[in-house]
Amino acid sequence: MFTVFAIGAVASAVFTITRKNPVASAMSLVAHFFMLTGLYLTLQAQFVAAVQVLVYAGAIMVLVVFVIMLLNVGREDKHPDSGNLRTTLGVMLAGLLVVLISTAVLARPTGRMDLSPKALEIGTTEAIGQSLFTTYLFPFEAVSLLLLAALIGSVILAKRHVKEG
Repeated sequence: MFTVFAIGAVASAVFTITRKNPVASAMSLVAHFFMLTGLYLTLQAQFVAAVQVLVYAGAIMVLVVFVIMLLNVGREDKHPDSGNLRTTLGVMLAGLLVVLISTAVLARPTGRMDLSPKALEIGTTEAIGQSLFTTYLFPFEAVSLLLLAALIGSVILAKRHVKEG
């Protein structure tokens, strides 16, 4: 299953960056997020998979599609593209990617990449919450205060523009 999700993730990522239509690109990104969710599930990270679906495939992609529709992106003017540096670099990087993927597929497994026996316990919501509110309590609270300051700052900036206009 890991191989199926990995191939799907790579394919959907390629579709995301190669589509000319922004909506098709966004839908490919949604497919990529779901492939990543499958990869997380094969790695026994249930909480991260659930967050991936709820936050990224759900909320973030709704915002991205909303912005695409709001901007009403028109057609681009075509520029002549004859053998420039970007094309050459892209072909070289694509060749490197093919070599890396074929090396990974043809390599013999060593057993060093096996999951820990405690992988089922580590990826649960309970285990993440336990470590978040014990070992990492101070960084968690610091990030929450930072986000609160950013929220207050954005509200103040938004109110300032309302008064001026």
